[in-house]
Amino acid sequence: MLVGSDHFNQTYKKDNPNTDILLPSQQTDLNAFVKLIIPYRPDMIMVEVLPEKQKQIDSLYARYRQNNLQLDALEDGRSEVYQVAFRMAKQLGLPKIYCVNAPGGTSQSILDNGDNINLYKEEGLALRAMATEKMKALQEKRISFKDYLVFLNQPETYNKVYRLRYITPARVINGTFKKPDAMVDTTFINPKYIGAELTSVFKNRDYKIYSNIVTTQLKTKAQRVLLLIGSAHIGSLRSIFRDDYEYNLVELNKYIPEVKQSR
Repeated sequence: MLVGSDHFNQTYKKDNPNTDILLPSQQTDLNAFVKLIIPYRPDMIMVEVLPEKQKQIDSLYARYRQNNLQLDALEDGRSEVYQVAFRMAKQLGLPKIYCVNAPGGTSQSILDNGDNINLYKEEGLALRAMATEKMKALQEKRISFKDYLVFLNQPETYNKVYRLRYITPARVINGTFKKPDAMVDTTFINPKYIGAELTSVFKNRDYKIYSNIVTTQLKTKAQRVLLLIGSAHIGSLRSIFRDDYEYNLVELNKYIPEVKQSR
């Protein structure tokens, strides 16, 4: 099962308490979301944390299970890793949380020129408008944190993100990257296929995450795995796992309500 989330540390705005997942009312919302998906009863939970930090996560989770960890005292205590994964794992009595993230990726904004760039930019603007409206609704408490997470996990939502990151860029050709960061190796970038080059950067990281997932599962022989990860990865990872006959994707919409969205 793939469960998408925002990064709650980034969602939080100091001047807006409705964005603070640590508040009691938001904790109630989060409990309601966890209650929706916990019937899946995973025997392994994986999170978007680099494997190099496994010992740190092990230590924090051990303290959390013993009720000896104050999340509001941690610099990143609002993280979905602690707020969702730790919470669920403790309720299920799981002894460990597994780190399967991989380095890589970049900003979508480095693709800003080339033939057909308007197609990419217009689609990006439409997606940002949709995301901004939902974030505004959260900030104004017109929707709860539970409903916000349900929205992120709707097929219509993550498929739009998937199209913008992995489909539409291929239509952009004959361009250059604008201020690429250190995660982008520009040595072999072909300007003719500049959009496809961006997609390959995103997909490369997803395949590394996929590798961490499957090799970890092979070691543990877990049968019911749940991955909690940034919602932008959901569409891509779904496409990879659909082609891997050794795994069955459990559809999250069997557990969470459907949300009707305007097009």
